[in-house]
Amino acid sequence: MTERPAQRTPNRQLAALIAEAGFSNAGLARRVDQLGLEHGLDLRYDKTSVTRWLRGQQPRGTTPALIAEVFTRRLGRRLTAQDLGLDACAPVYAGLEFAATPEEAVDIVSGLWRKDSGSHAELRKIAFTPAGLVVPSRDWLIGRADDKVARGEPPATRIPAQGRTALRPPAAAEQGLPSLPRQRAQAERGPGQKVTAGDIAALRSVGELFRTLDDAYGGGHARQALVRYLEHECEPMLRGTYGEQTGRRLFAAAADLTRLAGWTSYDIAAHGLAQRYFVQALRLAQAAGDRAYGAYVLVTMSRQAVYLGHGREAVQLARVAQQGVGTSAPPVVQTLLHASEARGHGVLGEVRACTAALVRAERALETARPGDDVPHWAKFFDEAQLADEFGHCHRDLQQFRAAAQHAERSLQLRAPSYARSRLFCRVVLATARLGLGELDQACQLAAEAAGQAAEMRSVRAVEYVRDFERRLEPYKDAAPVRTYRDKVSALL
Repeated sequence: MTERPAQRTPNRQLAALIAEAGFSNAGLARRVDQLGLEHGLDLRYDKTSVTRWLRGQQPRGTTPALIAEVFTRRLGRRLTAQDLGLDACAPVYAGLEFAATPEEAVDIVSGLWRKDSGSHAELRKIAFTPAGLVVPSRDWLIGRADDKVARGEPPATRIPAQGRTALRPPAAAEQGLPSLPRQRAQAERGPGQKVTAGDIAALRSVGELFRTLDDAYGGGHARQALVRYLEHECEPMLRGTYGEQTGRRLFAAAADLTRLAGWTSYDIAAHGLAQRYFVQALRLAQAAGDRAYGAYVLVTMSRQAVYLGHGREAVQLARVAQQGVGTSAPPVVQTLLHASEARGHGVLGEVRACTAALVRAERALETARPGDDVPHWAKFFDEAQLADEFGHCHRDLQQFRAAAQHAERSLQLRAPSYARSRLFCRVVLATARLGLGELDQACQLAAEAAGQAAEMRSVRAVEYVRDFERRLEPYKDAAPVRTYRDKVSALL
């Protein structure tokens, strides 16, 4: 990789940190190369490269951020490229930082929104990194609540008298427009404006709209519109003026929308980007003082880890979420947390641990009562969802009869509006039928799911179908399989 010309000043900051970490030059180079591989980067650094850095040369591209992350993992504290005496750049690790303050959190997440809104294709190609889950989840678990999130109005004396007229929009009469209240005269919100209860209600309503679109049509349908909304509407609010109570509610709404941006990114297989959104949603939830929602974000991260086959990380995230909320969460939330742990055990093939977690989830849901105060984000978790979790776990454990029973129950109970979830469950049922030797019925169910997947913009939906097709390989010459392939080949 091309380096910049050597500088005369030795990098004493980097030398001190190498000594503190106990790295050899070769050891540091090896760790940077390994971390690069996690992000799909083929780096070829060696001990000579590190020697040049110590002499003052600056590595290009994303390497400074990777070096900083190597030291962050080793020393257990967040370090930046500047801390190492290296030039900052647009790092591949941007977005995985768990910010020290609410102000820093706003800077990080808004930068992520802007880059994503700008259709940076490379951002959606960044790889998921299991190691990137460790520091944020730890920092959330042991971190203290933010003392203050309120933002006051800037002093009026900062605006020169001669400049005030220029800041006002042209008079409505001069433009031939009807008079509007002054605070509504601007078409778009600008930083510094006061955030109202109506603003936060609008954020919540937008979240429900995009959630409904995601459930019915897949994450790719309106993901980009959601990101632009975050950039153009949510960021100015976060940089506006608000008191403590309003600020907490604002950060909570921003966390919910950011998690949803991550969820829709996950659904289109932009896994590294989704991971970054989830980390930032976790930090925003901490600024909101909403411990339960932070646990929900960790559960979301756990689900992504399950999907990508990282069962051990999925279990750890679910357990951190459980530890973070303790026993104070409503029964439905406890059910959600235990079911997520079960999914991780299922991927790992850990029958006893998976069964125990499912039992805890079932018992928690049994204690739920109609009058319970359930957070809005947990209301989807009902008997249909729990049956779906059971079906997935039993499928992963190759307990196909139980998987079929629970998948059928989930499909009977699940509302049609959850179209993608029903599709997933139908494929689980098809897989269970295949495992039971019921080839005709399995192919029929999967063909129905493939037809639904063709109507969605969801990579996950297509991948569920493709996974079933891989399981068909031993039966490729059977008539039902040939019929299935003929139907699906024109769809996907």
